[in-house]
Amino acid sequence: MTDPDILDDTAADHERHETELLAQDRDAARVSTADVDETTAQQLVSDLVDDGVVTAVAEQRVLVHEPSGEAFNAIRQLAVFHRGWTAGRDTDEE
Repeated sequence: MTDPDILDDTAADHERHETELLAQDRDAARVSTADVDETTAQQLVSDLVDDGVVTAVAEQRVLVHEPSGEAFNAIRQLAVFHRGWTAGRDTDEE
């Protein structure tokens, strides 16, 4: 009797497939920050200011993200940061 052909061995295929599916699930669950246009950013930051999450410091012309203490001079930059910060915080809670 001959040894089984190593190319015909499919024992690890299931594990590889499961690993790929888990990676796809993680990718799908991640928050996308690439789709933040100027209008979306302005609306998000306006809502954050109304909720007290962001404070505008007029003298320094910056917006301060209160939970993290980070300061930003661009609305879009702050919006992208907040989305990422929220996603990271949500991941830590899980």
